[in-house]
Amino acid sequence: MTATPLLDVRDLAIEFKTEGGAVRAVDGVSFSVDRGKTIGIVGESGCGKSVTSLGIMGLIPTPPGRYAGGEVLFEGRDLLKMSAQERRGLRGGRMGMVFQEPMTSLNPVYTIGAQIIECLKAHGMRNAREARDRAVELLDLVRLPSPSSRVDDYPHQLSGGQRQRVMIALALANNPDLLIADEPTTALDVTIQAQILDLMRDLSDRTGAAIMLITHDLGVVAETCDDVVVMYAGKVVERAPAKDLFDGPMHPYTLGLMAAVPRLDTDADRLETIPGAVPPPWAMPAGCRFASRCPLATDQCRQSPPPLREIATNRLVACWRAPIEEIAA
Repeated sequence: MTATPLLDVRDLAIEFKTEGGAVRAVDGVSFSVDRGKTIGIVGESGCGKSVTSLGIMGLIPTPPGRYAGGEVLFEGRDLLKMSAQERRGLRGGRMGMVFQEPMTSLNPVYTIGAQIIECLKAHGMRNAREARDRAVELLDLVRLPSPSSRVDDYPHQLSGGQRQRVMIALALANNPDLLIADEPTTALDVTIQAQILDLMRDLSDRTGAAIMLITHDLGVVAETCDDVVVMYAGKVVERAPAKDLFDGPMHPYTLGLMAAVPRLDTDADRLETIPGAVPPPWAMPAGCRFASRCPLATDQCRQSPPPLREIATNRLVACWRAPIEEIAA
């Protein structure tokens, strides 16, 4: 008997109303994540990664956004059918989120301790002394130096890496079962990036929390994730265990992403790039959305959208030509 995933996203579709009509930013996205596991969501900017995460958390602004279909099952319960009050009870409690830019997510006029305490009180902790002690404990947990004194600092008094640690402390305040991290290492230097990733891995190991890591950095994915979802233009084009994906990507877009990663063991004078650009959401092609940029595209690719189908065990690919020798080479 297969255990129920902690999070199971099924055919999620999210639209935004524009002057030119409804634009579908997320179109039939499906994946799941088990307790204690880390799943990576990767793809270029604008592919729908962040909108997917906000949709799961129930943070899509309506209007102009709306859920156009699908389910988001958390322990078997559909979050999209819950009342706003029920979702608020989960958000910040059993589901935590680390946003991409901590300086815009933290309130500049309150100390970091006050913001953590507010989160704790919103989910049931009433004693002020206990809440402050817990805030210091959380700052120590995320390895912020001198937490008992830094708890009274304001966000502008912290470095970028320290603010990101505060965001993680906020997300972990109520011992969530699911932690969503949206580009948690963007704009941080490589040393701080490594420390943040080590911290997240350690916290997952200690608490058993599942992590959904949204990033464009394949190096981060290879180092951190158990499974990977590759998105392009609002759709999932490949899903696989991380090791299998890096050993043998099966979608031309995934191959292009990997080829574009800088390498030390090559004599190439310039970086590889994927030619062309992502189609605008208001003018999606009839067939495969990657066809105009794909060197292997055929008339079938340009005319008919490929389904996400199982190519091998736990390997799903949305490509009419997968697997073939040219792709695997």
